[in-house]
Amino acid sequence: MAANSQFAMALHVLTLLAHSDGSNLKSENIACSVNTNAVVIRRILSQLRQAGLVASQTGAAGGTKLARSAEDIALVDVYRAVCCGEVFALHSRSPNQDCPVGRGMESVLCNLQKQIDNSVGETLAKYTLRDITQMVDENQHERVLG
Repeated sequence: MAANSQFAMALHVLTLLAHSDGSNLKSENIACSVNTNAVVIRRILSQLRQAGLVASQTGAAGGTKLARSAEDIALVDVYRAVCCGEVFALHSRSPNQDCPVGRGMESVLCNLQKQIDNSVGETLAKYTLRDITQMVDENQHERVLG
């Protein structure tokens, strides 16, 4: 089963926008950096725009830029903007209620799902886009020196 890469791509896009110093970037240029199709980028940008994280402008000078500063964008906001669904899904059919395991499994998994969601949210709330841009810059600096 493949993991959803939308969050990783959204962070890449936002980090690129943070490095653009307020300039509008076109989806084709962003797609080049992410190494994907511009249609995929436009879909992600649409979700980020709906969440108020980016602003887009049409026309020759158009493109996309951050709607607020990198310090004001928490990673949990990005996660909520692009990630749909939980870490795992329950089976589409209810378990056999006559089975002692089946009778309790849904409740146990629902509680586990809530704990995981809370944990992910709490961890991502500790970081901002500014933190990510600094980590990327530090990593690039180490690669040049190393």
